[in-house]
Amino acid sequence: MAKSPIAEEFALKETAPKIAGSGAIIDGDKLTCTYDLVEQMQYVYVRVVKAKELPSKDVTGSCDPYVEVKVGNYKGVTKHFEKKSNPEWNYVFAFSQEKLQASFIEVIVKDKDVVLDDFIGRVQLDLIDIPRRVPPDSPLAPQWYRLEHKNGDKLKKGEIMLAVWKGTQADEAFPDAWHSDAAAVGREGISKIRGKVYISPKLWYLRVNIIECQDLLPSDKTRPPEVYVKVVLGNQALRTKISGVKTVNPMWNEDLLFVVAEPFEEQLVLAVEERGGGKEETLGRCVILLKTVHRRLDNKAVPSKWHNLEKHAVVDGEKKDTKFASKIHMRISLDGGYHVFDESTHYSSDLRPTSKQLWKSSIGLLELGIISATGLSSMKTKDGRGTTDAYCVAKYAQKWVRTRTIIDSFSPKWNEQYTWEVFDPCTVITVGVFDNGHLQGGTDSSIGKVRIRLSTLETERVYTHSYPLIVLKPSGVKKMGEVQLAVRFSCTSYFNMINKYTHPLLPKMHYVHPLSVTQLDVLRYQAIQIVSLRLGRAEPPLKKEVVEYMLDVGSHIWSVRKAKANFFRIMNVLSGFISVAKWFNQICHWKNPLTTILIHVLFVILVLYPELILPTFFLYLFFIGIWRYRWKPRHPPHMDIRLSHADAIGSDELDEEFDTFPTSKGSDRVRMRYDRLRSIGGRIQTVIGDLATQGERLYSLLSWRDPRASALFVTFCLAAALILYVTPFQVVVLLAGFYVLRHPKFRQKIPSISANFFRRLPAKTDCML
Repeated sequence: MAKSPIAEEFALKETAPKIAGSGAIIDGDKLTCTYDLVEQMQYVYVRVVKAKELPSKDVTGSCDPYVEVKVGNYKGVTKHFEKKSNPEWNYVFAFSQEKLQASFIEVIVKDKDVVLDDFIGRVQLDLIDIPRRVPPDSPLAPQWYRLEHKNGDKLKKGEIMLAVWKGTQADEAFPDAWHSDAAAVGREGISKIRGKVYISPKLWYLRVNIIECQDLLPSDKTRPPEVYVKVVLGNQALRTKISGVKTVNPMWNEDLLFVVAEPFEEQLVLAVEERGGGKEETLGRCVILLKTVHRRLDNKAVPSKWHNLEKHAVVDGEKKDTKFASKIHMRISLDGGYHVFDESTHYSSDLRPTSKQLWKSSIGLLELGIISATGLSSMKTKDGRGTTDAYCVAKYAQKWVRTRTIIDSFSPKWNEQYTWEVFDPCTVITVGVFDNGHLQGGTDSSIGKVRIRLSTLETERVYTHSYPLIVLKPSGVKKMGEVQLAVRFSCTSYFNMINKYTHPLLPKMHYVHPLSVTQLDVLRYQAIQIVSLRLGRAEPPLKKEVVEYMLDVGSHIWSVRKAKANFFRIMNVLSGFISVAKWFNQICHWKNPLTTILIHVLFVILVLYPELILPTFFLYLFFIGIWRYRWKPRHPPHMDIRLSHADAIGSDELDEEFDTFPTSKGSDRVRMRYDRLRSIGGRIQTVIGDLATQGERLYSLLSWRDPRASALFVTFCLAAALILYVTPFQVVVLLAGFYVLRHPKFRQKIPSISANFFRRLPAKTDCML
């Protein structure tokens, strides 16, 4: 069946780039080749180290030197030093060989001047004589070169230290080098387009258990005090309920949760406040340093402590400390047994707890080659024409990577490769493409993103595909271009990876001391703010809009489109059961007499020999799984506009989806009702999506979407069929009944192996826009 033109346009395409990874060999746990998932790009590297004894050019008897490196039409310039004859630059320049139209490199030392820069000396090197360096060879040692006049005569004094070699983008000098593609941005803009590897801050949940206060001194002693505790940490502020014990010794025993990041920069400020008479008064406050807080890894109780409350009185316009005997009783802990969510639970790239002491060994290696993009849309105008300055961001676990920005190109080629350790196969890597608006002082615009679930990939296989970049705009769904990626998931311990399918998806603390859905939503929002703030301090900064787009901020907001998409997902899941019901109805009505007779025979056999029912059922599932192996998916999942219901959305629905929250439409009453409807609809949408996810996971047991999970299930079916064949049916029923009705003492809060296995199965959430 031929695909429609729209489906073809938004389809995933398999590519055949010229990479070594397609023929890579695994030797034990190590790869025999490196940087093999991208096309090799040849560069000429020039490292300008330093100069000595430069002749003076100014009337003051000194010079302000800088270096200009020219190869054909490309020119790179270092910064200049004022009045220094022995400067040190340590700059690296990288010139793409495929764009060079020259046979020599010219390194010119000049003196910075107000009107016209003076020529000091130069060095000329033939490209044919430049040696080639292949990593991991040791770096090429720089050497001194005597400067010469324009006519070729050597200067009496004045030397420059250079290292010149040919290499590829695998060279360690590549990330920090000035590139010839960046000539348009100037020396000052180099840092804004340079690639970078970022590490997310280590996040902790801070639990503050407010127990009670003692000997408070309310301002009005004629009425019962209404006291609560306000806790502030940076830009996070929470408060307890008003104590039900309206005395000078109020009690709460209430938990307040915050997200904090290492290194701990903020202080925890607690204020005991009294409400009454239309105003709020602070009865006392205390400040706690986070580095002194107890860190716990499990559910064991944390020792409680009494803290003194301080109060300041204003006397003659000055604050003076007063003697105050009030105390507050609390338990404060940094809970390292949880995983702090900053991503959506459906697209998590890391499920490990905060504390490294609880981490297990890695199970494999994820390698991503960001090759190129094609057909990118124009994102801004420059000199009256459309242009795009594109770069990619990839996020997996705590490591973010950013490629260099390719200036003014709708078909940029990055050919950069990155590696991550994998601790859980049921995780997702996210790759986004952005337009660099930082060069013009604007914001970075999103072009599109790709999500790939690792469990849907076969181990040791290189996937090379061109992924459509799809975004939903107020005008409708739009393809913004395509990005070409190469992905390989290498397994270092197959046993550990298979064993992961029997473990809980989340750390133990999420089950023995679970957090509510509301708490997780609030804490995730705080975690995103912390991560975006920290990554925004880097150079070049990973801007807030980029971080929020990668972490799917606002994905929980209600929209008619998402509700429809989840409804049709449920209908698709139920269609299988409906088909079985229709087939059985046809059997009852003798639509196919031969099939009906065979069913009668099977029915009589199973009634006469009930011990064959379960073995037959599991054997049937086993053969179905083996039969469907031939049609197992060959490509990773990608964004599906049909599944997301993005190709049939009306203008009114789009207007609602891109409306602000709270809404900006209509009167105040309409706004209140509309927001309430969207809030309720968002919850219904989430529940519908979760139901669809469970059904899709059930279908994925035999779909080979996750080849390891399907292999485990098929093997289990065969073993179950053999065991149940030799075990009396009555014994099986008795054991199953006793297990279901077992005493609570024999139950545990940790999910069973079957539940853990089921929750790790892939669903179509990865394909949702």
